[in-house]
Amino acid sequence: MKLTRREILKSFLGLPFILKACRFEQDIAGLTGEILGADAKVGHLIRDYSAPEVIDENIENKAVVIVGGGIAGLTAAWKFKKSNFHDFVLLELEPRIGGTAQSGRNSFISYPWGAHYLPVPLKENQPLIDLLNEMGLTEGRDERGEVLIKEEYLCRYPEERIFYRGRWYEGLYPHIGESERDKQELAEFQKKIDFWVNWRDSSGRRAFTLPVANCSDDAETSSLDKISFSEWLRMQGFSSERLLWYCNYACRDDYGLTIDETSAWAGLFYFCSRVRESGDEAQPFITFPEGNGYFVDYFYSKVKEHVRLKAAVVEIITNDNDVTVVYLDVVEQKYRAIKAKMAIFAAPMFTARFVIRDFKENPPDYLKEFEHNCWFVANLTLKDRPKSRFQQDFPLSWDNVIYDSPSLGYVCATHQKCIDYGPTVFTYYHPMGNSKESRMKLFSLGWEELVDIILMDLSRAHKDINSLVERIDIMRWGHAMISPRPAFVRSQALRKAQKPYRNIFFANTDLSGVALFEEAFFHGNRAADEILRIIRHQNL
Repeated sequence: MKLTRREILKSFLGLPFILKACRFEQDIAGLTGEILGADAKVGHLIRDYSAPEVIDENIENKAVVIVGGGIAGLTAAWKFKKSNFHDFVLLELEPRIGGTAQSGRNSFISYPWGAHYLPVPLKENQPLIDLLNEMGLTEGRDERGEVLIKEEYLCRYPEERIFYRGRWYEGLYPHIGESERDKQELAEFQKKIDFWVNWRDSSGRRAFTLPVANCSDDAETSSLDKISFSEWLRMQGFSSERLLWYCNYACRDDYGLTIDETSAWAGLFYFCSRVRESGDEAQPFITFPEGNGYFVDYFYSKVKEHVRLKAAVVEIITNDNDVTVVYLDVVEQKYRAIKAKMAIFAAPMFTARFVIRDFKENPPDYLKEFEHNCWFVANLTLKDRPKSRFQQDFPLSWDNVIYDSPSLGYVCATHQKCIDYGPTVFTYYHPMGNSKESRMKLFSLGWEELVDIILMDLSRAHKDINSLVERIDIMRWGHAMISPRPAFVRSQALRKAQKPYRNIFFANTDLSGVALFEEAFFHGNRAADEILRIIRHQNL
């Protein structure tokens, strides 16, 4: 049954918008845009593939096949090239490389379609620092040995603002009007964070760091994964509405989940993993107009000749000696196959049971533990900036958050280019959780209905948004990122999934339980290193 406009707005934006929707109809005449992203027909073809014969002339040989062109797959390909290994191919389903880190561009600026920043890594994360050095983003070390990033690549001021009770304020925590109890709880929360930042196990490992593989597996830290973040907050005696909102925003921002749905381990990881020691600020952000698409473009420039786009992998057949990867060449509508010694599966884990033949017939128990949440992202092209309501409003920033919105607000693509007047692009993020119902609801709506949701939501803070926006493009991510729910992040399921299956090696952020660039980079490097060691041993 088709939902009414009121029902859609209530479902996406909350009860207060029902009355407003009755009084206000969106005028989108003259507004252009489209829904971009994965072709559902190709996805269903992968799911329903019935194994037709691939003719000999469409079969080739390679040493390694990489399945998936997100950050993990691109990292593995980059690692191979750096190691002077060239006998590989990367297959990517989409016409664009990069997965959830891909970007777009209009006539005047690039913009992200997903991940849009990278915190400066701590000095222990040398492989990632090596990448930043190679890309020319660094300028030495400070007195503590921490890497320094060139100023033009660090998020410029003003960085963040929040729309709260009709006004824009600096930062993401709403200090205005806070009570003494609010202040006390925020200070006490910071003490808890400081405790975990400074915590070390008997081997000297931190409780929370990047990559996750370097975190302590001590029982004291692992037990945090058994409860939700909201449970942990209640156990510490926290009840401040502002603090709970702030923690909830943090979980929705990084994981697409609420504090009720997020593991306490993952909630604390958000606040602790990017802080060197108590008293320090969190690591600054490296960002670009196109977000992490900047890294995608760099990797792609290094491995482009090994990449095949619009290559939908439909089956992976493995035995003790080799692996055959069958894919649909979407452009030519032909099935092709690659026979290889080894493969890297760098696609989301939920797809493994649809394409790995042995998993179709007998899926490992751990696969059912992998749950992904859905999002939609929109890029709004504006002919000018929204006007501030009050002279004292904090100005347009890189990250702009609306306190009472179920969305995450938007980032401003022109901010990092110091373009502070005239046309711009706002990238709007709306997480929807990991339920099947949420996914069905998202994909049941068309462009006009999603545009209505976006403009109504942004009108909370920008009354003139309709008169300024010229185009809205939308991308729906049905399985955007892994869900770090309780009892998953430190589970045996994750440990089992990281092990190779015969000659298939796995590499994606799912294997860390948190969907971050640093984790994709780590697993891409790890899988490539494992294969390179085998190849070197065989060549001895």
